[in-house]
Amino acid sequence: MRRELIVDGAPMIVRAVVHKAEEGGYWAEVPAIPGCVTQAHSLEALEANLREAIEGCLSASEPLPDSGETVDTIEIRL
Repeated sequence: MRRELIVDGAPMIVRAVVHKAEEGGYWAEVPAIPGCVTQAHSLEALEANLREAIEGCLSASEPLPDSGETVDTIEIRL
């Protein structure tokens, strides 16, 4: 399943690791973004929560120096 998330007009690819929660449902973490985690009762809700979590984590991050590189896509794989 391929999903794109557009950040500042440019798509990026981000990989999330999905886990089954012991109490039911799922939780996910984004290894490339420390502290970016979320949970939900269904995979569909988890995908929506991941998008929100990634956008929130990226908007709260310190801006990186402009290296002149561009990012082509964000992909969440579930």
